[in-house]
Amino acid sequence: MLLILACTASSCSKEYLEKKPDKALLIPTKLEDFQYLLDNQLFNKFPALNQIASDDLQNTGTLNDLAASYERTTYIWQADMYGGPFVILDWEGPYQQVFYANIILDGLAKFKATAPQEEEYKRIQGSALFFRASALFLLAQNFTKPYDAATASIDPGVPVSLVSDVNQRPGRGTLAGLYEQIIHDLEESSSLLPDVSFYKSRPSRHAAMGILARVYLSMQEYAKAGFYSKACLDIKSALIDYNTLNAAAVNPLPQALTDKNAEGIFYATLNSFSYFNSALTTVDPQLYQLYATNDLRKTVYFSNKGSGLINFKGSYNGNRDLFGGLATDEIYLIRAECLARAGNSTEALSVLNSLLIKRWKSGTFVPLLASNPDETLKLILTERRKELICRGLRWSDLRRLNMDPKFAVSLSRVNNGITYTLEPNNPRYVFPIPENEIQGSGIEQNLR
Repeated sequence: MLLILACTASSCSKEYLEKKPDKALLIPTKLEDFQYLLDNQLFNKFPALNQIASDDLQNTGTLNDLAASYERTTYIWQADMYGGPFVILDWEGPYQQVFYANIILDGLAKFKATAPQEEEYKRIQGSALFFRASALFLLAQNFTKPYDAATASIDPGVPVSLVSDVNQRPGRGTLAGLYEQIIHDLEESSSLLPDVSFYKSRPSRHAAMGILARVYLSMQEYAKAGFYSKACLDIKSALIDYNTLNAAAVNPLPQALTDKNAEGIFYATLNSFSYFNSALTTVDPQLYQLYATNDLRKTVYFSNKGSGLINFKGSYNGNRDLFGGLATDEIYLIRAECLARAGNSTEALSVLNSLLIKRWKSGTFVPLLASNPDETLKLILTERRKELICRGLRWSDLRRLNMDPKFAVSLSRVNNGITYTLEPNNPRYVFPIPENEIQGSGIEQNLR
């Protein structure tokens, strides 16, 4: 049964969408079957083309050094990112997650849980809702416009399927409707999940609160983002003291799936591309210079090989794979930003400083001060830039912050003597939908 599911979910092509699977084979019937599906590694793989498109890293060679053509075109923000009807993992992967989640939710609707099974039933249901919401949110960050309350009711979303029947072909709907579904699923999941999960690869209420904070931050609904970030930290707020790490190690941070990584809330990795593993992919020296000498992140996150060659090594996965999940430090920064935007500079700086003291060499950190909320906000956003590098978050931050002229930035890259520029709010901040999906479903393509 699991093999049939894996094969069925392996493609979003027209051929796949036109198949009519036998529901007797596709719908599991036991709670352990549902859990087997939830433990599929695909739920813990997140999109990464947005990481290539962001300004965290740079390529010091030529575009031809990147193996895949869509890596090259993504890196220079080309209008035609894919150059053909490729199967794009960053689109297909989240929709596989939605499909599996719907298989589970459809099966649970027909399952009669006994009294001893009720807690497990709720946890599995909450997990499926969490994964569906997470997948839809990932799609929204890449394939829709940034959320704007003034236009969300008319801006197109992405297709949202709430059933496992692949013959039902929803259109794109609206961005407002997409976010409503994401929030609905997350809120419902938070009422079903345990506060924390024994396995960090599985969802928890802790994780649901954190993702809700992330969702509302992207919507610029800062009061709600602040509420959920506090709710998340109220469950668990532990931080790693970077003074306890071996900064000279190849991978200084403890593995995210172990208890040694106190900050891990939910485990996920970014999809692997040759760009991330290339020796020619380095950190921008200007970004590197933002870190003070006694800021331990300068040695925990980076390996400085001289001559401007600075490699990133600070993945919260504790290995070469880039971390795409949820960690406590991100929630501290969301909480601090929301407090600053509400005009509460004192508490905002207190939250920020409680994070930073764990990042500086013992006895050297001087708490940050600011004279007004605007200055406080600038400090927090600078620390967010420095703390959350290479986690797949920068692209979303650029999309959100570019809507405010005070924080808008132009991205620029020089490759083979050619300068490429991406201006704030450019339509190319929205990725094109893969052409095979357009041909198979007839949905509207994004303008580039």
